[in-house]
Amino acid sequence: MGSLSISTALFLSLSGLLTAQALAGLALPDDVMPELSVSGPYAVGVTTLNLSYPQQVEDIYGEKQHRSLKVEVWYPAERAGAGTTYDNETRSGKAFSIVTDASRDADVLINDLTFPVIVLSHGYTGYRTIMYYLGEHLASYGYIVAGIDHTDSTNKDVDFVNGPFAGFPSTLMNRSRDQVFTLNALLEHDLFKEAADQERAGLIGYSMGGFGAVNTVGGCYSFSEELAAQFTGVASQDKAIKAQKLLNTCAGGKQDSNSVDPKWKAMMALAPWGGQYKLFDEKALATIAVPVLYVGGEYDDISGYDGIKWLFEHTGSIDSQLLTIKNARHNIAPHPAPAQAYNSEFDIGHYLEPAWRSVSLNAINEHFALALMHCYVKNIPEYCDYLAVSGSSAQEEINGVQPEVWKGFDHRYALGLEMTHKGKK
Repeated sequence: MGSLSISTALFLSLSGLLTAQALAGLALPDDVMPELSVSGPYAVGVTTLNLSYPQQVEDIYGEKQHRSLKVEVWYPAERAGAGTTYDNETRSGKAFSIVTDASRDADVLINDLTFPVIVLSHGYTGYRTIMYYLGEHLASYGYIVAGIDHTDSTNKDVDFVNGPFAGFPSTLMNRSRDQVFTLNALLEHDLFKEAADQERAGLIGYSMGGFGAVNTVGGCYSFSEELAAQFTGVASQDKAIKAQKLLNTCAGGKQDSNSVDPKWKAMMALAPWGGQYKLFDEKALATIAVPVLYVGGEYDDISGYDGIKWLFEHTGSIDSQLLTIKNARHNIAPHPAPAQAYNSEFDIGHYLEPAWRSVSLNAINEHFALALMHCYVKNIPEYCDYLAVSGSSAQEEINGVQPEVWKGFDHRYALGLEMTHKGKK
């Protein structure tokens, strides 16, 4: 994008329409940003799908119900067209729109290649485009990315003022199930089944999306009766026992970690919830074979940094890693706050990081998400080198010697990050 005049940015803000650039601020030079955050070679299309589970599903009380999801799908397009908008609302219900370069309903690129599906799963509460930057970025490198509106768990569905926990039981029950269902639905959908790689897929989950993603790749839930009652709000012991049984499943509602779909080749868990309460079975976590990149804020006060470390330490995959963002709390994944969120802490608290710019966090996520997916989903070995960084990114001198800058980062601009590898100190 070219530079945006102050008057144009002001007009767009006042009219409620924000370009992605106005939302993030003026674009920074590529050479001060992580290398893999630069957009890829493909034009990006986007479409909205309404997907319905083929059969009724159980709720937390064991009652059958119909369930459907709205999904935003980004994909490599035949050609670029006019930009589109993403319409959403803040936690207090203030509507906003973001203008981006993705082309609405553009033709899916059909060629000799197939494109792996990446499922993108938001937190509680959220919406399907809260990480639209990852959807567009990965699509520009040859992925089909499905961002889910998790029914009962979006800003629109939950009255966060008067009933902030109304959607939480559904969230616990359905996060992993929705992720598994969305992958299968995309692979079978008429728009994408020809273009989609039917054998290789990836998963990215933020907060409660990360809670579901750990389960999806084999980390079976292990709710005690007491915690099942506490988090679902059931009143009687009989109902608590029933809720506990319904919750303690694996891989999208299956009974054990042997049921993980082999198509999942990599998973990124951004500030995943649940580790602070040890809601996962340690033996099941140890069986996870999928490479997982955990990303956690050093001072996460929602998921708890110690809980994120606990998940990492108990995950069995030797290729798993923990990226720590120094001086960060929980909001490490959303796009920058819209202007409509600036009127109250209640709304901007869904986006704001006290010590970080959202645009920098978004770029870091783009960089490592692409490295992870290219390395393990597409099997491109040179991208694994971007994951091989370790220790502090700060280039602090050790015995008078300054360490090499992290691969993919420019000298002086890799600051505030730390990478820990499974099995390495």
